[in-house]
Amino acid sequence: MGLLTTRRHRRHRTKSRAGTVSALVFATCTVLATSCSGGGTPGAGSGADGPPVRGGRLIYGLGADANGFNPVTDSFSTQTYAMAGTIIETLTAIDATGRWRPLLAESVEPNEDSTRWTIKLRQGVSFSTGEPVNAEVVKANLAAQKASPLTAAVLAPVSVITAVDARTVQVDLAGPWVSFPTTLSTQIGMIVPPASLTAPDRASRRPVGTGPFVFQSYTPDNRFIVKRNPEYWRDGLPYLDGVEFRILPDFQTRAQTLESGGLTAMATQRDTDIVKFGKLAEQGAYELYRTSGMAVPELAFMLNTAAGPTKDLRVRRAMAHATDRDAFIETLRSDLTKPADGPWSPDSPWYVPGGYPAFDPAEAKSLIDEYERENGPVRIELLSVPDQSSMQNAELVQDMWGKAGMEVSVRQADQSTLIERALTGNYGAIVWEQFTRPDPDGEYSFLHSRFVQPVGSISINMSRIKDEQLSAALDAGRASSDEATREKAYATVQKRLRATLPFIWVDHLSTSAVITKSNVHGLARYELPDGSTAEPLTGSATHPFGQIWLGG
Repeated sequence: MGLLTTRRHRRHRTKSRAGTVSALVFATCTVLATSCSGGGTPGAGSGADGPPVRGGRLIYGLGADANGFNPVTDSFSTQTYAMAGTIIETLTAIDATGRWRPLLAESVEPNEDSTRWTIKLRQGVSFSTGEPVNAEVVKANLAAQKASPLTAAVLAPVSVITAVDARTVQVDLAGPWVSFPTTLSTQIGMIVPPASLTAPDRASRRPVGTGPFVFQSYTPDNRFIVKRNPEYWRDGLPYLDGVEFRILPDFQTRAQTLESGGLTAMATQRDTDIVKFGKLAEQGAYELYRTSGMAVPELAFMLNTAAGPTKDLRVRRAMAHATDRDAFIETLRSDLTKPADGPWSPDSPWYVPGGYPAFDPAEAKSLIDEYERENGPVRIELLSVPDQSSMQNAELVQDMWGKAGMEVSVRQADQSTLIERALTGNYGAIVWEQFTRPDPDGEYSFLHSRFVQPVGSISINMSRIKDEQLSAALDAGRASSDEATREKAYATVQKRLRATLPFIWVDHLSTSAVITKSNVHGLARYELPDGSTAEPLTGSATHPFGQIWLGG
């Protein structure tokens, strides 16, 4: 696994592979082969880029707006993490080999059976308001997350949170949870000041945190602007004066704005952008960074297994048989991606092959005919956000499923509406991207039957899949620190997902990329406080901004 990059100084693509299974499990671990761990100035050692330069503003194009910036109350997407992550930091982070590392925490230590974790906080860290980050604040944040209807399911195993002293928080669990610190690198571990907890609506629009930047302004569906935090706790950072995020859902408009100089960088998933800007990067005009390996999200169609025709396994099997994954790759990805058949790619140590329904239009039609003789027509509403890439996926599968005899209507929904409908079960199928978590246990709450709620109530298991074998395997993977036991458990998870089909898998979205002007540096390497190199790029796609700089 690694971060694929096309640069004027590097004309080849490289991969850095970790040497142990534990180093490979993080679903978003990416790093250039030329990067290395070590002490020294954060962001230094950037090779041909030269020493970092302070100043300047990055103008960054995103494909969608956020639902809100409050980690306790708002659904966080890739775009939300990109924007809010400039301001709000987490207790832990993930290094380039896939292991968690302390960030706002100085250490996170388990007891013998991982039923109690002790969080020691870093000394001298304050919010941009000047308030210190202490044990009472962290306790209040974790308690708020546990009480939130949105995130309570994730922290369901937490029984007691105790502020032991000013810098120590103790978390007691109902059972073993070996990957608990990894969860603290996500939205769950984002720490905000007390005022954000008591005024959640304001925090949703004006985020405050400990990060390298502070909030400046926000215009919904237009732009989100941050400026340097002059009191940031990491000396010398950030390098940029500020970042302006511009919301540009149309891929072509985003690419044209980058070419015309209206953007300094942009995130994309469009295959034609990869081909075009990849060639321009070879000529020195741009830098192209692609996610690869376990950092790649999976594109799938998430199905509602609790309501409508998709409640019937025959219909779900028909949808799988009717979906030509190779056609997606050839038509929409310029042959740049590989087919998916589960949540983890073949280069993951957790991956096991076999059992996913093959493309078989005749079998798909037979299953639909059988269902319709008993229940009448199969009518499915397929939800998509309005960006071009998602709509192309929706329209292509609409045709495939239609040929099998299903009546499929495609409906656009803005991101917040789509997520709300997913959580409440008000959908038939959704164009979906997920599964870039650092450890397979990261998908626990999304797949375990314990977190299924009736349609109409918030269910973090949004497909509402209920399967005893699947849930038992997830429990086994969470409780054990033995790698062989975990491998067996997650092999069962994949087999049960292929048998029950809450997701119709398409491909590993390795077209997820960031394209920058050639004067943007530091994106390929991000150094954590302990000197280790963090993951520079993940998902669809996002990355830290605190060590990016502009040069010649």
